[in-house]
This record gives sequence, C-alpha cells and structure tokens, in this order.
Amino acid sequence: MAVPLLDLKAQYATIKDEVLREIAEISDSQYFILGPKVEKLENEIAKYCQSNCAVGVTSGSDALIIALMVENIGPDDEVIIPPFTFFATAGAVARVGATPVFADIDPVTYNLDPAKVAEKVTGRTKAIIPVHLFGQSADMDPIMEIAKKHNLIVIEDACQAIGAEYKGRRVGSIGDYGCFSFFPSKNLGCFGDGGMVTCNDPEKAKKLKIFRNHGQSGTYMHDFVGGNFRLDALQAGILSIKLRYLDSWSQARQQNAAEYDALFAQADLGEKVSTPKKANYPVRHIYNQYCIEIADGKRDELLAHLRELGIGCAVYYPLSLHLQKCFAKLGGKAGDFPVSEAATGRIMALPIYPESTSEQRKSVVEAITAFLK
Repeated sequence: MAVPLLDLKAQYATIKDEVLREIAEISDSQYFILGPKVEKLENEIAKYCQSNCAVGVTSGSDALIIALMVENIGPDDEVIIPPFTFFATAGAVARVGATPVFADIDPVTYNLDPAKVAEKVTGRTKAIIPVHLFGQSADMDPIMEIAKKHNLIVIEDACQAIGAEYKGRRVGSIGDYGCFSFFPSKNLGCFGDGGMVTCNDPEKAKKLKIFRNHGQSGTYMHDFVGGNFRLDALQAGILSIKLRYLDSWSQARQQNAAEYDALFAQADLGEKVSTPKKANYPVRHIYNQYCIEIADGKRDELLAHLRELGIGCAVYYPLSLHLQKCFAKLGGKAGDFPVSEAATGRIMALPIYPESTSEQRKSVVEAITAFLK
C-alpha cells in the first residue's frame, strides 16, 4: 500500500468551505498585511499558548531572528543551542552576527541536555534556545534555572510544538519568548509561510511589533533597524480557522503514535527498532513527527526500500549542525557531540498525519518488519 509521509489535501477537504469563505472575505476587503485578521489570530494564539502576548511574523525562522534582534544580541555574543535541530535555529543566531554554541542532546527526547548547557555558559553567553523537537518539550525547569543564575534570555524554539506542554504549561509561555512556525507541514500550518512570537511581557511585545515593521514607531519614524517581518492577513485568517481544529488533530496524532507503538511491540523486532520515548517529566507530546531509530547501520537501506514501495519516510536530521560546512569556522569535528551524531545515523520519520488510516500504519510496520527480520 502506498502511504504518503504527509497528505495536506486530506486535511483541506474537511475545512475547504470555511477557508474559501475566509479567502473571499479578505479578498473583498483588500486588507492583506497585518490588520484585524492578524490581531484576532494574535489574541487567539496568546490564549491557546497561555501567554500574555503574541505577535504575528513572516515565518518561524524570522520569529527566532526578531526575538534575538529585540534583545540586541549580535556580534561578540554567544547563544547556546542544540546541534540536532532544523537549520533555522542556528541560522537565526548567525544571521544577527552572534555565535552559535552547541550543547549535546538528551538521548530520550533529542532535546537540549540541561547538564550540557551548564557546561557551555561563558561570559559572552547571552541566550539559550531550547528546541521542543518533534512536538515534545525540552526539560525547561533546569534550563530556566541556568538562565536565571547567569542572567540569560531564553527563547523557546517551539516551531514544531504548538500545544505541547511541560508540567502542565504550554510551550512558548515558559521562557522570555516562544517562537512558532506555521509552515504548511506543521500541526498548525498556513498556506505559505507564517510565524508567531509569544511572550509574557507587554513591553517586549510592543518592541516586537516595532521591529517587525522596519523598526518604525510612527509613520516613517524609525527608532531601530528592524525588518519586514509582517504577517499576511490571508495566512492569519486561515490559521484562525485551523486553530479551532488543532486539538482534535493533535489527539489524532497521539492516537496514531500509540497505534504505531503497539504495532511495533507486536512485531517483536527487539533492538532493531526503537520507537519514540516520552520524557521522564510530565509532557503533552503532540507528535509533529513520529521518529524511530534503526540499529545496525540499516537506516538508509530501509529508507530506500520503503520509498521503492511508495511509503513516505524522511530523515530529520542527517547531519549535526556543528558539522555543516557553513559552520566550519567554529571548529566543530566528528565526536564533539556523540548523542546528536548517533541520532543522525539512526533516526527516520514515519507518516503520522491526523488523517492517515490504521490500514496505512499496518502497511508501514509490515514493510519495516519484513525488511528487518
């Protein structure tokens, strides 16, 4: 059975009429950038994420950049991040002229290991960016303790984790800022690029709004050098519709993950396959990705086999960021971050989208089992 890694058309079919009405309304208004649709979404996201404020921006990548800019983080500053994440986490740090400082990850959650973070703090450290990878929260309490001890800013990269929780608190409401992506493949995705920054300090939110519009505090009056980070009204309107369904979609992802877990347990593949593990602290995992680990160096062979069968799969991520060519000047080398490097050679993602069926999941597990046994 052919199984796509993601089928956005299946989701769209369930909300098509609502979305088309919204697009028509915005088209009739001819109000396309910022405005009431964006303000409405900002209020909805702030409430959903349990934050005091939310500011719509152009993408999750720009959400990270603008948070760093507002805190005046730049040349001569260091920002601690994981080496196992999407490039934008490190790219945002480099874009503002600061230095990404990598700290290894926890082997259970793939998120920043707080003990490794503590080892990396120097007099130049200005911020920590914990990533809530694949929809599961990083261990935030010890990270916040480190930040408090050293007077550091915490920017949560929650681009894969809207609605995820840490000890009953929504991600994005714990640090100084929370950064979200609405890229179409995300649990809450728009029809292009879009993002959001959450925070609890109204003064920070006010500054974010100034920075997203070229640092403009009044018409053609610029207090800062900001950027063009304005969210489109069209994307905001679509996201407001989708937000009403988000919890049911997240629940479906959780159910799909539980079914995968059971199917792999029944397959009895032993140590050949490791299914995703929950953190040892209370979390709400929303499964932006369902990533398994394949032992014995067979990951790439299995990927090729599944693709030949028409089964969608992907590698998040094939190379630790400290080994990327663009960061060669930082002096990273193989062996620096063994947990991250081990994950890059073993991990692969399976279809987990809400509309996928039990038959599809059974087909996926059967194909993996037949190859590995």
